[in-house]
Amino acid sequence: MKTIEEYMALPYRMEIIPDVEDGGYTAWYPDLPGCLTCAETMDGIIANAQDAKRAWLEAALADGIEIAEPSRETVPADYSGQFKLRLPRSLHRTLSLHAKQEGISMNQYCLYLLTKNDAAYPPRKGMA
Repeated sequence: MKTIEEYMALPYRMEIIPDVEDGGYTAWYPDLPGCLTCAETMDGIIANAQDAKRAWLEAALADGIEIAEPSRETVPADYSGQFKLRLPRSLHRTLSLHAKQEGISMNQYCLYLLTKNDAAYPPRKGMA
């Protein structure tokens, strides 16, 4: 088993997503399910992402969770990172209120919810 410093040194791919509507950034590590953070500035998101990665790795080691090695897989060009979603006004309102309570944009809040849920259901081997 690797140490926390050995895991921190591995080249995990980090994705930074700007929130074009409300400002700020969200960062996540695709190989570390549920590891994401947000910040208002680019400097802040990089620092927060490193902190989130360390906290995620420490928790996984403490709980005996298997930590995947960084993948060499790249995201195909046909995935833009955007999609439209229609939802009931009541859900829109609730999501907006929760985002305000957390002090983040609704886009960042929805990304957090999607990532959290997606981490609970990792893709099966062989799925494209």
